[in-house]
Amino acid sequence: MKVKSKRETIADKAAKSTLTGITLSVVLVFIKGIAGVLGSSYALIADAIESASDVVTSLVLWLGIRVAARQPDKNHPYGHGKAEPIAAVVVAISLFAAAILIAVQSIENMLTPHDLPASFTLWVLAVVVISKELIFRYVIKIGEETESSAVKADAWHHRSDAITSAAAFIGISIALWGGKGYEAADDWAALFSSIIIIINAYLILKPAFAEIMDAAPSDEMVERTIQVAQSVDGVLEIEKCLVRKMGFEYFADMHVKVDGSLSVYEGHRIAHLVKDAVLKDNDKVSDVLIHIEPFNTLD
Repeated sequence: MKVKSKRETIADKAAKSTLTGITLSVVLVFIKGIAGVLGSSYALIADAIESASDVVTSLVLWLGIRVAARQPDKNHPYGHGKAEPIAAVVVAISLFAAAILIAVQSIENMLTPHDLPASFTLWVLAVVVISKELIFRYVIKIGEETESSAVKADAWHHRSDAITSAAAFIGISIALWGGKGYEAADDWAALFSSIIIIINAYLILKPAFAEIMDAAPSDEMVERTIQVAQSVDGVLEIEKCLVRKMGFEYFADMHVKVDGSLSVYEGHRIAHLVKDAVLKDNDKVSDVLIHIEPFNTLD
């Protein structure tokens, strides 16, 4: 029986959360779409469109996660981790597109006379908001545990759906409370939702793009890595420590200063001790490349 690697285990956990979200989104697409048409609520129809985009983008995320889990090969010696933030960028772009579509349709509906939405649509939206908020909390928890930008993006996609549903609930409530002449409240709610979706898309895009560009992780992680390395016997100074994220894993490059009179063998031994210490301290670090330099007070 093949033992799964750490990368594959994390990917399986991330993929499971994504598939759970896809299943819920498929169900909600039909519920919101049918209720929106029968209840004359464009805000609910817009919500169904957003859920449909959830399904498509979650499938993209799932594919990105599976690709990121692949082992390194000749053409990809550092692995396929970049597939994960790339998938998150695709999600962000799709959210921007969905928001624009909803905004355009909302404005068109404001200019077109239509009936008041049916009161039963409020019950549908209440169920949707609760369902989406629960799935958001589940997925974001997995995203934090795996430090996956793709899973976090998927979670915020669900949160944006919950927000659009909540906005639709408020808009329909105003329309029903105000009666004739307040039909557009439903459409204003849909327009407001598109703005919220755009904001969430930006919040997803920013960290994913930063990861693609090899932005450094948190200062706390880098400082912790330096502290662990400096605690190794024989290490006199850490001149440089660079850390970057690749999918579900981190890679560190370090310049370690030791006594210049030591033999090559002893310097090599210290380098291995530093590497082992860093890997043991943080299981998300996949590899540590160490360059040994002589310590010289005149530098």
